[in-house]
Amino acid sequence: MFKSLRVPEKLFGFVMWCLSFAFAGFLIGLGGKLVADLPRLESQLEVEQFADAPTLAAIRQSQRQLAVQQRELDDRRAQAEQALTAAGNAYQSSRAAYQNWISTRTATTDPQQDPEVIKRTRDLDVLKTRERSAEQLRESIDQSLLDLSQQSAREQRREAELLDAARDAYDSALFSQELRVFGLRLALTLPLLVIAGWLVAKKRRSDYWPLMRGFVLFALFAFFVELVPYLPSYGGYVRYAVGVLLTVVAGHYVIKAMRRYLAKRQQAAAQTETERRQSLGYEDALKKMSANVCPGCERAILNATPAGDSQPSNFCVHCGMKLFDCCGNCSTRKNAFFHFCPACGSGADSPEPAVAAGESLKRG
Repeated sequence: MFKSLRVPEKLFGFVMWCLSFAFAGFLIGLGGKLVADLPRLESQLEVEQFADAPTLAAIRQSQRQLAVQQRELDDRRAQAEQALTAAGNAYQSSRAAYQNWISTRTATTDPQQDPEVIKRTRDLDVLKTRERSAEQLRESIDQSLLDLSQQSAREQRREAELLDAARDAYDSALFSQELRVFGLRLALTLPLLVIAGWLVAKKRRSDYWPLMRGFVLFALFAFFVELVPYLPSYGGYVRYAVGVLLTVVAGHYVIKAMRRYLAKRQQAAAQTETERRQSLGYEDALKKMSANVCPGCERAILNATPAGDSQPSNFCVHCGMKLFDCCGNCSTRKNAFFHFCPACGSGADSPEPAVAAGESLKRG
């Protein structure tokens, strides 16, 4: 594809864009720091701030006390569980020993009346009583833990109800705070956007446009990244309303631009080929030709070959503008907008071969 700009112009253009992005980057970093610090102007809101403070403090103090008691009971239950395990093991061991002893003992009297048997039976009863006492202690602790758990659940429900009652006031205060912060953001970003629009409209031909372009990029970033995502949403109405407004404004300008373009095309179509050619800029014409677009009507160039001709057409099939011609010196087919022939370097003012031949015949 033919590149119409000179190499230094391309280099300078690339450097100017880099300068614009670098300037915009530094401005974005500075603006981001400033915008990020805006919420610090407001205190952090918590729902607890809008609840009955004495009642909430009493509930949380009660919860802390219940938590301490529960930890103590957990420790006591662990000890009781260990004692119950030890008592159960002692009873089972003694009972097994007793069963072994009674099954191997030979007595001449009634075993039920044997004093040794009675003594060992009483010892087993004592061990069983100890096991039952340990089990009762654990059950008592479990009951206390259950009571504490239920009491703690009641206190948590009281706290939740108290905070739910404060939720409406908290949401209202939070929304007001978001509006204030958004107002500060808007007060910073909207003037930047207005200045950027003025620069685009009035200063695009300025020598310092690359720096101004960087400021425009910064303003667009500040508005659409630093501001729009933080729009306060009140049931979605604010966000959707802003979206509708931006869409209507953008649509208005796009429609007007389209109408201006169509009117310009109609006006150009009414002009002669010479008038249209004179109104074209050299760089703009070469750029459109390199994109295979007619500079006159901006339609695609159809390189159709006329019937019986060995070369493609030199004219646009849509508007009739001459797009290609032949060099008057070497007869090379070339872009009609070139100032010099790419084959021999002759000027574009040299007459074409057919015209030159006709003039020589007249002179002859």
